[in-house]
Amino acid sequence: MEEREIALMSVSPLDGRYASQSADLRNYFSEYALIKYRVRIEIEYFMALSSWDIIQPGDSSEKLRDIYRNFTLSDAIAIKDIEKRTNHDVKAVEYFIKGKFNELGLEQYKEFIHFGLTSQDINNTAIPLALKEMMEEVYSVRINRLVEKIDELSAEWAQIPMLAHTHGQAAVPTRVGKELQVFSARLKEQLRQLDTVPFCAKFGGAVGNMNAHKCAYPDVDWNRFANEFIASLGLRRSWPTTQIEHYDNLAALFDNVRRINTILIDLCRDCWTYISMEYFRQRVVATEVGSSAMPQKVNPIDFENAEGNAGMANAVFGFLSSKLPVSRLQRDLTDSTVLRNVGVPFGHSLIAINSVLKGLGKLIINEEKLNEDLNANWAIVSEGIQTVLRRVGYPEPYEALKALTRGKKAISQSDMASFIASINVSESVKEELLAITPFTYTGL
Repeated sequence: MEEREIALMSVSPLDGRYASQSADLRNYFSEYALIKYRVRIEIEYFMALSSWDIIQPGDSSEKLRDIYRNFTLSDAIAIKDIEKRTNHDVKAVEYFIKGKFNELGLEQYKEFIHFGLTSQDINNTAIPLALKEMMEEVYSVRINRLVEKIDELSAEWAQIPMLAHTHGQAAVPTRVGKELQVFSARLKEQLRQLDTVPFCAKFGGAVGNMNAHKCAYPDVDWNRFANEFIASLGLRRSWPTTQIEHYDNLAALFDNVRRINTILIDLCRDCWTYISMEYFRQRVVATEVGSSAMPQKVNPIDFENAEGNAGMANAVFGFLSSKLPVSRLQRDLTDSTVLRNVGVPFGHSLIAINSVLKGLGKLIINEEKLNEDLNANWAIVSEGIQTVLRRVGYPEPYEALKALTRGKKAISQSDMASFIASINVSESVKEELLAITPFTYTGL
C-alpha cells in the first residue's frame, strides 16, 4: 500500500489523520526505532567491556558503531524474522549482532554480546535514551517555539487594555499582553522543572545485583563499570534496583509534561472564550469551510483540537506515571507492554502544541470590541476610586462605591463623574479620580 493508503487504514490517528505531525516520533518510538536503540546499547556495551580490557577486540569501534549508525529497515525486518524463531525480541537482537560479528571477523568475541545481561538492561537503557533524545531534538524545539510565539504576541499586545472577567463577571481592566504573559511564565517554570528530571537507566543483570558479572570476573568493580557506561550515554544509573528500572523519574517526567499540557488546555479555553466574546477575530483561509451547514462560521477549531489532544495525552500520561513504578516483587511483565505506548501521549502532545501555534497565528486583535466593553463598564474603576479615597481619609469609601455600582445594569462615565463631583474631597483629589478610566486603570 502507498503511504496515504496506510494512513487511511491506520487504527490510531497518530499514524493516520495526524501522521505528518507525529512522523518525527517514528525515529524514537516505532518498533524499528526500539530495535535500533537496542542494537546501539548492545554495541556500546560491548565496546565498554573492551575499554576496560575485559576483552581486546582491537581497533574495531567504528566498524561496530556502523552496525547501528547504518541500521536499516531491512535490518529490523531481519531481526523480526529471528524473533519468529526465538519468540524473544532482545535475544533476536543478540543473534543479529552475532551474525554481524561473523562478517567482521570478530567471531571469537561474539559471546561477549549481551554478556551477563538480562533483557531489561537493554530495554531500560534503550527506552530512556530514546526518550531523552526525543525530548532534546523534537519536544523541546516545538514547545519552545510555542513559548516564543506567546512572548511575541504578549509584546505586540502589551499595552492594549482589556476588560478582565473574574467569575465570568466584569472585573478591573487588564492588558491583553499581560494575560498571555501569564501562560508564558507558567510554561517556562514547568520547562525549568522539566530540565531537572534525570533520565535514568537500569543496568545490573537478572535482579540488579550483577551476579553473573561478579561470578565471571570477581575482581572487576562492576558497579563503577555500570555507572560509567550509563553515564557515557548521557543517562544516570539507578542503583540498587530489581530486574527493572524504578520508573519513578520517568513518572516525574510524564507528570511534568502533563502539567504543561494542562497549561495549554487552560490557554486554549481562554482563547476560545475570547474569540466567542469577539475580543479576537481569526484570519480566514479562503478555501476552508467552518461548517457544513452554516457558511458564515469561522470556528476556533485549532484551540479545540489542541484541547482534545492535550487531554488525550494527559489521560495516557496519568496511567503511565501511576502504573510503571509498580511491579510485583523483582519483576513482572506489565511494564514491558506498557512502555511500548510511551510515544502515544507524546504524539498527542505534539499535535496539541502544533494546533495551539496554528491557532495563535490566526488571532487578530479586535480593539473596537475591547474598547466597547471597557466603555460599557465604568463601574470597574470603582476599586481604584475607593482605594484613593481610603488614602485621603474619606469615610466609608467602599460602601459609597458599593451603593453606586453593585448590581447596577450600567454605570457610565458621566455617572462616575457625577459621583466624584458630589463627594467632599479636594479638587486635586477629584482630578486624580477623574483620571482613573477603564483604559488607564491597568496596573503594573
